[in-house]
Amino acid sequence: MMPSKSIEFQRHVPDGDTHERDVCTTCGFVNYVNPKIVTGSIVRHDGRILMCRRAIEPRVGYWTLPAGFMEVGETAEQAARREAMEEANAAIVIDRLLAVYSIPRIAQVQIMYLAHLEEDRFSAGPESLEVMLASWDDMPWNDLAFPSVRWALEQYRSVESREEFPPFTNPPGEFGDGKP
Repeated sequence: MMPSKSIEFQRHVPDGDTHERDVCTTCGFVNYVNPKIVTGSIVRHDGRILMCRRAIEPRVGYWTLPAGFMEVGETAEQAARREAMEEANAAIVIDRLLAVYSIPRIAQVQIMYLAHLEEDRFSAGPESLEVMLASWDDMPWNDLAFPSVRWALEQYRSVESREEFPPFTNPPGEFGDGKP
């Protein structure tokens, strides 16, 4: 039996880098910790938007758009379609990019699309307590799960009658931390 080596990391700036990282003292392996990518969509149907009431943490019971973490080996569009299926049993068609949000506090980049239902069918998936098509008047504004859900909805509302517009980013002064 070979003796096991203990692995120790020290924080320092590796040669050729500009950020402090965890570096293995034995082999020099650099443990890069980078942001996660979230993809999702505003799914439209008959003038309403598909909303999902969360069955999982964080924010169980609050409303969100179908969205979640990208998996290795899929495109951002594939991830958005998969998330709509997982959360709302909804087959969707991606129409265009709506926004890219940077949320450094939780190390996320969120990519939001505009989409529509491929078929007039949806139901709560395992990650949702319920799903609904909401009009602007029925939107659960006080029970939205995350600031970026509000951003996407408000930004979409500002351009919903336009065919062309540049993709949005974080609203001025917003970084997803609840503080302006």
